[in-house]
Amino acid sequence: MAFLLARRWRPLASLVSRGTCLGREAATWDGGMPVAMGNALSDVWKRGFTNVVQGAIPSQGVLALNQLWDNPGSMKKVRLGGSETGRSDEASADFRGRKGKTCGRGHKGQKARSGGKPKLGFEGGQTPLRQRIPKRGFKNPSSRVYQLVNLSKLQEWIERGKIDPDQTITMKILRDTGCVSKKILDGVKVLSEGADSFEHKVNLEVSAISENAEAAITKAGGQVTKVYYNKLGMRALLKPHALVKKEHFIPRPAQPPPYLRDRFDRLGEIPGAGELSTIFYKQSGKEE
Repeated sequence: MAFLLARRWRPLASLVSRGTCLGREAATWDGGMPVAMGNALSDVWKRGFTNVVQGAIPSQGVLALNQLWDNPGSMKKVRLGGSETGRSDEASADFRGRKGKTCGRGHKGQKARSGGKPKLGFEGGQTPLRQRIPKRGFKNPSSRVYQLVNLSKLQEWIERGKIDPDQTITMKILRDTGCVSKKILDGVKVLSEGADSFEHKVNLEVSAISENAEAAITKAGGQVTKVYYNKLGMRALLKPHALVKKEHFIPRPAQPPPYLRDRFDRLGEIPGAGELSTIFYKQSGKEE
């Protein structure tokens, strides 16, 4: 049956739900009876046949199936690669959307292979751009990355009772109390912000300190010692529980390289250096 009566709305609604669309031309049925679409049906066609109301098609009209098609863009054309050995002719119904044999890649060669593209930046053998332009800058081998803390924050932590000024303030105490970040790479450096109001007498052991901050602590009767830790020693100082968990020996303090020796006063102390971590911390009762 090549048509649907307009008064049978159930099959028509199923076509609407699938996103179909009506044609502009008025179809005729047996006996020459025209399908009275009118302006209302033309507007429905423009809107993609999404808001169909009762009365758009008269009861005596006929809706032909050959006047229905999908909305533009609702169907995506899929190419079938290597489906046939024939030609790829989109104008022909038999070969529409198909690519045969070599699938448009031609015969052999690097570009015909899967993964046959050159690496990123390859320019056919000539010197690539990344090597033609000159280098700028350098990496300083003696540079060290420090966590920064100001005297104002150190004084605030002492006044709030988080740090005891009577004991030696080490980098581990600064880290455990939250005065500096937990991610300490090469050590801690103290800066001079709040140096004018700093009044506490402290014994401080850090990796570096500015001149004004050191002068303020010395003026208040305190003492500053610049100590050296390599990365392994810093890890043993800040995270001794990691050594206990792995049952490693506690490392001994390492000597600084020659170009860094004038920056420090002495080597940093590591509790239990040279002993087995599990035995030392169990005996001393410091296991975390």
